[in-house]
Amino acid sequence: MPETTARSTAAAASLWRLAPALGAVYLIWGSTYLAIRFAIETIPPFLMAGARFLVAGVLLYVWARASGAARPTLAQWRATAAIGGFLLLGGNGGVVWAEQHVPSGIAALLITTEPLWIVLLDWLRPNGRRPGWRVAAGLLLGFAGTVLLVRPGLGGGVYPLGAIVLVLASLSWAWGSLRSTWAPLPSSRILTTGMQMLAGGALLLLVGLATGEPARFALAEVSTRSLLAVLYLVVFGSLIAFSAYVWLLREAPPALVATYAYVNPVVAVLLGWGLAGEPLTAGTLAAAAVIIAGVVVITTAPRHPAARPLPAREVASASPEERAAA
Repeated sequence: MPETTARSTAAAASLWRLAPALGAVYLIWGSTYLAIRFAIETIPPFLMAGARFLVAGVLLYVWARASGAARPTLAQWRATAAIGGFLLLGGNGGVVWAEQHVPSGIAALLITTEPLWIVLLDWLRPNGRRPGWRVAAGLLLGFAGTVLLVRPGLGGGVYPLGAIVLVLASLSWAWGSLRSTWAPLPSSRILTTGMQMLAGGALLLLVGLATGEPARFALAEVSTRSLLAVLYLVVFGSLIAFSAYVWLLREAPPALVATYAYVNPVVAVLLGWGLAGEPLTAGTLAAAAVIIAGVVVITTAPRHPAARPLPAREVASASPEERAAA
């Protein structure tokens, strides 16, 4: 059995090599929901998100160009601007607004429903792919879990408008993700992400200006916790975790990379409960289990060989950072 033993040893060594990057994606992206909550305590949500993504976008764009990425064309700028609008203005903008009213853990769970929208939108598009029975079962589980989560008395009385905005944010991410599969984007993932963050960040700032956020913003009243949270979102959420994710896409099996989709909400719920005192009821745990089960069923379902497969990064549920390539 020497050959079998050698293969097992190699697999174990490979897993240990992947572990730091997986840990970063699991923990950091799961923690961004709580960081957003801390950031918007004293900073208006759209201004905070816009500034965050503009800073991260500049850093990623400069990094990509310095690493040899070609100058993007006008068509690529238009495509990334449109996708950045869906991902960051519609997606992340919905999250930062809703977290004014909804606990960060609940927000993460509702955003986890994004693979459900991916499947439905991919089915409804022209020449779309009809989901098989296993994917359909995952859809039913996911939506049933969502209903359980927002139903009064089970999920802790989730603010209805906040829940609706989060579901629409998830839908916006899903559409932006699907659109990125046919849009004329640069070959460099890092350059694409930087461009989408620049466009999305600018749109978020415009919305902040249009809704009068500058009048409600006082620099002297910004807390240290909010400032540290924004710094954490830029450095750890948008740069470190994203870099780890891009590396995993090249080095790890897609099924393994996709597991972050159902680890992130667990991390978010536990951090919200442990560090911010967010309620953790039996109803919330039950709804979370149903939603995550639905995501697991969808992301592990076999794909029909005749259908056009979606890349793993579009199938898996994602955080705001990944959906900027995410």
